[in-house]
Amino acid sequence: MTALGAVFRPQLPPERLRDVARAAEEAGLEELWLWEDCFLESGIATAAAALAWTERLRVGVGLLPVPLRNVALTAMEAATLHRLFPGRFALGVGHGVQAWMGQVGARAESPMTLLREYLDALRALLRGERVTTEGRYVRLDGVALDWPPPVPPAVLAGATGPRTLRLSGEAADGTILDAAASLDAVRRARRVVDEAREAVGRAGRHEVVVYLHTATGADARERLAAELGRGSGAPAPAPTSTLTLTPAPDLGVAGDAAAVAEAVRRLAEAGADTVVLQPTADEPDPEGFVRFAAEEVRPLVP
Repeated sequence: MTALGAVFRPQLPPERLRDVARAAEEAGLEELWLWEDCFLESGIATAAAALAWTERLRVGVGLLPVPLRNVALTAMEAATLHRLFPGRFALGVGHGVQAWMGQVGARAESPMTLLREYLDALRALLRGERVTTEGRYVRLDGVALDWPPPVPPAVLAGATGPRTLRLSGEAADGTILDAAASLDAVRRARRVVDEAREAVGRAGRHEVVVYLHTATGADARERLAAELGRGSGAPAPAPTSTLTLTPAPDLGVAGDAAAVAEAVRRLAEAGADTVVLQPTADEPDPEGFVRFAAEEVRPLVP
């Protein structure tokens, strides 16, 4: 079955999160995803709050930019949330937007090297291992979590280009694709990830999460067209400083529940396990949007 979620965009003030999370929970939405975009809202703080305000909702952060965060700190925070809210927290990490990383003095000369070292160390720490490593960027000396999760959780990686997709297949437990991914891009990503996993002998489930530009309501087409034309408000998984969106028939969906469900089904057929509806930056009713996803779109998605 395809999992369905929605994004709480950090362009909304943090105090709006409570009502949106509760609306998602009450409507029966499966997942609510958050972004740690500079310089808007913390991914961990918002995830903790959304989890505490709900009982069933899966809350994902897609993603935390690794240049900003020491890997031991990320492991501590992720382990804490996994123990407090078992089975309900999804963690994604990635390069981050390079222009933003430059603004804070954290831009890595080799983002690929950093992400590989980070994924290896983070997954080992969350497995409860004691880690000593002297990498180019990640350096740990006998570090182990006192309270690792009872079951090692999945760590997802944001990826768009083929090199990062291969890295995600080799070193992560899942992949997050941003809303700039067309159906063909999703198919290619699934193929690259699966080939990379096979090459290194990895087995088991590898979740592919895809964001989908979505607008509904009387002015849906106009708002979606404006969103695609702006090429801004990009989710954290985008590994470049800007995201230029080229309008395409499958790049987003504007319409009623049937139209949205059909777009979700196409993404699932292309290789997505989880589709996360991404409202426009000017969505007039965020609470209504998550209710729409849960109550109208979900029944139409296998």
